[in-house]
Amino acid sequence: MHIRHAMAGIALAICLVSPAQFLAAATSDVALTQRHKFDIHVQPLSSALRELSAQSGVRILFPYDEVAAIRSRRIQGWLSTQDALARLLAGTQLTSTPAGAGVIALAAPANRSATRRNPMALQYAQASLPGTGAQAMAMAPAPEPVEDATPIIVTGTRTTNRTVAESLAPIDVLGEKDLESSGKQSVRDLLGTLVPSINVSNNGAGASWAVRTLSLRGLGGDQLLVLVNGKRRHNTATLFINGSVQNGQSPPDLDLIAGNAIQRIEVLRDGASAQYGSDAIAGVVNIILKDDTSGGAALTLGSTADNGGWQGRWQVDKGFALGQDGGYIHLSADGVLQDNTITKSSPITGQFYPTGDPRNANPDRIRAKYGQPQVIGGNLGYDAMMPVGDSLELYSFGTYSKRHAAGWLTYRTPQAANNILEIYPEGYIPRIHVYDEDFQFAGGLRGEVGGGVRFDLSTSYGQDEVKYAQTTSLNPSLGPASPTRFYLGKLRFDEWVSNLDLSKEFDVGLAGLLSVAVGGEYKKNKFVISPGDPVSYINGGYIFPTGGWRGGTFASGIGSQGVIGFTPEGSGSWSRDNWSAYANIEGKIIEGVEFGLAGRHEDYSDFGTTDTGKASLRIEPVRGIAIRGTASTGFRAPTLQQQHYNSSSTIGVVIDGVSQLRPVVALPVDSAAARALGAVPLKPEKSTSFSAGLVLTPLPNFNLTVDAYQIKVKDRILLSGTLSGAAVVNILNANGYAGNFGALIFSNAADTRTRGLDIVATYRADLGGFGNLTSSLSANFNKTIFTHIDPPPTGGSGVSFVARDRQGDLSEGTPRNKFIANFLWETGAFNANLRATRFGKVTQRAALPVLHTADWMSCTVVSATCTSGFADEELKPKTILDLELGYKLAKGVKLSIGANNLLNTYPNKLKPVNQLAGSLYNGYAPYGISGGFYYGRFNLEF
Repeated sequence: MHIRHAMAGIALAICLVSPAQFLAAATSDVALTQRHKFDIHVQPLSSALRELSAQSGVRILFPYDEVAAIRSRRIQGWLSTQDALARLLAGTQLTSTPAGAGVIALAAPANRSATRRNPMALQYAQASLPGTGAQAMAMAPAPEPVEDATPIIVTGTRTTNRTVAESLAPIDVLGEKDLESSGKQSVRDLLGTLVPSINVSNNGAGASWAVRTLSLRGLGGDQLLVLVNGKRRHNTATLFINGSVQNGQSPPDLDLIAGNAIQRIEVLRDGASAQYGSDAIAGVVNIILKDDTSGGAALTLGSTADNGGWQGRWQVDKGFALGQDGGYIHLSADGVLQDNTITKSSPITGQFYPTGDPRNANPDRIRAKYGQPQVIGGNLGYDAMMPVGDSLELYSFGTYSKRHAAGWLTYRTPQAANNILEIYPEGYIPRIHVYDEDFQFAGGLRGEVGGGVRFDLSTSYGQDEVKYAQTTSLNPSLGPASPTRFYLGKLRFDEWVSNLDLSKEFDVGLAGLLSVAVGGEYKKNKFVISPGDPVSYINGGYIFPTGGWRGGTFASGIGSQGVIGFTPEGSGSWSRDNWSAYANIEGKIIEGVEFGLAGRHEDYSDFGTTDTGKASLRIEPVRGIAIRGTASTGFRAPTLQQQHYNSSSTIGVVIDGVSQLRPVVALPVDSAAARALGAVPLKPEKSTSFSAGLVLTPLPNFNLTVDAYQIKVKDRILLSGTLSGAAVVNILNANGYAGNFGALIFSNAADTRTRGLDIVATYRADLGGFGNLTSSLSANFNKTIFTHIDPPPTGGSGVSFVARDRQGDLSEGTPRNKFIANFLWETGAFNANLRATRFGKVTQRAALPVLHTADWMSCTVVSATCTSGFADEELKPKTILDLELGYKLAKGVKLSIGANNLLNTYPNKLKPVNQLAGSLYNGYAPYGISGGFYYGRFNLEF
C-alpha cells in the first residue's frame, strides 16, 4: 500500500514539474544542501512544511492526512534545507525522497493505517514562485491558524526541539520585545523587573557598591549560574562586602554585557549543577546574543524627579553577512553616562567642631550624599559564525567593557578623631573610584559527524580587572602631610573554560527519539590581589600636637579612610583547576510521558571530588494539562575570592552600645588571625532540591504555570557579620591587624532550607480593531530558614560567625513575596506598557543591641528613659508602577517616553537611632532609595 502511495506522489510531482527539471535532478540536489536562515515555530506539521518551502524555495509533496495531526518542532538558525527537513521529520516515521530538481516527496511507513488515504490526499507545499505558486497552493486547504511563536529553549536541556511549555523544569524566556518595552536600563534590572523570583540588591558600601547582585528564589547571586550563548560567564573580581543582603559574593557582573547585543534571555528556575556544574544551585540565566543581520540604534535620556542622577545611554548594533553560505557577524556597542543621585538625608547629630568653637551652636547638619554612583562606561560585543563545508560551523563571540564608577561614602565631622583639621576644616566625605576592565572571548567548532552525532568543541577566556582609588580622603596617621588621593590596589579574576559536548538521538522503540548527551569540561581560575600605594595602608604614627585639639593623642585611623589600601602582606596570586564529565538523557516513554536524567562528576585541585545528579519527569495526560517535577543534588565550590580576599574598610561598629566608624578587616580563612578567631578551611556547599509544577495551556494564547520548590543547602558559605568586642580586638592586635576594631570571616557554619512557590500566567488577546493586548500576572512566595547554625568556635573569640544580622539578611532581607502585573497594548503605531510590582515585607535585623529612647532616639547612658535593645527595621510592602508609551513616527523610527517608579515612591525612613551619619532611607529596599526615574528614548531600526 505504501508503495502505491509513494508512486502516486512521485507521479503527481512529475505532473507538476517540467520534464527538463526532473531529468536535471541529481542524487545530491544543490537546492537541498544550500543553507538558509530558518525560523519555523511550533505548529501543525502541514503548515510547518509550507513555511520550510517558503523559506528555502524547495517544493515538498506530502500526504496531508498523515501530517495534519502531527505537531512540528521548532526549527531556528542557519541550516541546509535537508537538515531542516530532517529535524522537522525526526520522530515522525515519515521518509523523504527526491522527486525532481528542487522537489521532495514525503511518504508514510508501510504499517500506518490507510483507511483515510487515497492517492489524491497528497498536498504540495512550495514557495511563492512566479508561475507556480497559485497552481500548486490551490490544491491545498487553507492554512491552519498559526500559533504564537514559541522559541526552542537551549537551557536545562540537551535536546534541540523543546519549547517553554514542554520544558521539564520551570523556565522563563525574555525576548527582544520584553527587553525593549521593559524601560529598564540594564540587564540586571530587567531580570529583577520581569522575573518574580529574582530580586536585585540595591545597597552596598565601601569598594563593592559598584557591583549589584541578583537573588533567585531567595538564594545568593553566586548560587545562580550565568551563561552567554550556553558558555559559562566569568565572575567579577570584586567581593561584595559590607553590602548587607548579598554579602560575601563575587557573581558575574551583568552590567558589563551590552543590552542591545541580546536576542533573548532564558532563566531556568531549577537546580542544574548536574547539567552545568558549580554555582547552579538556584538556577541558570542564559543570555543568547543576536545572530542576524538586522541593525538598530537607540538614545535614552532621563533623570530622577528629586535627586538628580541624570542618565544618557546610547546603543548601536548591526549584523553583516559573511560569505554566501549563511555566515554572519553581529556587532554591538553600548555606552552610558550616569550622574550621582543625592537623596534627602537626615541631620547629623553630635558635636561638629572642636570644643569651644562657636559654630557648634548651629552647624549645617545636612552633609551626607547617599544615592546611586556616578558611572561612565561602555560595552562592546560581537557574535559571529562561518560555515565550514556542509555540516560544520566555526563560531566566536565576545564582550569587552570599561567602566569608571564613583560614589560618596560616609561623612566625617571636623572634630572627629579620624580628621585632620588642617586638611579638612569642615570635615570630609571619602569618594571611592572603581575602574573596571572586563572581557570574555569564546570560540569553537560545532556540527555533525558521521551517524548523526552532533558535537561542540569550544574554549573561552574571561578576565575582570578592578582598580580602586579614593579621593577627598586622608590617612589620619600621617597627619597634615597626608595626601588626599590614594591608589588602593587592584583585584583580578581570570577564568579559562574548555568544553567538548557530544549528542545523538536514538530510536529505541519509545514514543519519541531518545536524546543522549555526554561531555567534558576543563576550567582554570586565577585570583590576584595587588597592593596599593604605601600611604593608603601604612601607620604613620601621627600624634596631635600638645596644646591643640586632641593634643597628645594618636590620630584614630590607619590608612586611607573609607576603604583602606590592599597591603603587601594580604596580596598574592592564587589559582585552581578542575575537570568534569557529565551525561544526560531525555526521552518520551509513551505519548504524554517524558523524562530526563543527568549526572556529573567534578574533580577540583584544591578540595577533591564531588558527584551530582538530577531526575526530571513530565506527564501530560490531556493535551494542554501537564505536571512536571525534578529532584536534584547540587554543589557550589567556594570562590577564590572567598578563600583569599583580605582588605579593610571603615564601617559602623557597635562600641559601648553606640555605632561608631572604625576599621574592620575581612580576613582570609587561612590567615593566622582568622584561625585564632576559629576559622577553618572552606568546603563546597551541597544542596538537595525538589520541585513540582503544573502547566496549563488550554488555549494557544494562554499559559499558566505553578511550581513549588524546596532547596536545602548544607555547609552554606557565608560571610560573617562584623565580629567585634574586646576578645576580637585582642586577637587582631596579636596577629598583625592592630588598629582594627572588628573582623569579617567566611565559614560553612550554617545549613538553610528555602521553600517557595512560583506562579506565572500569560494571556495574549486579539482586540480586533483595537490592536493586541499581552497580559501577564506572576508571583513568587519564598521563605528561608536556618536548619542548623554551628556554635561559636571553641578557643577563638567566642563570637558566632552567623550572628543575628546575617540570619536576618538571609531569612528576611529580601521580599517574602513579590507580585508583578504587566500589560502591553499594541495598536497600529502606538504601544503602551504598564507594570505594577508589589514587593512584600522586608526586615533588616540589627546585629547587636544599641542604647535608645522610647521613640528610638540614640542615647548614651542606661536609665529609665534610655534602654538597650535591637533596633530592627521593617520595610512595609509597597507597589511600584512603571509605564512606557511608544509611537512609531515612521518605518524603523520610534519615540518613547516612560517612567520607572512612576509615582516616585520611597522606602521607609530609618529609625533615628539607625540614621547613622545622615542616612535617612532604608537601603534594603529592592527598588532603591533614589525615587522615580523619568526618561525619553529614540529608536532607529536599519
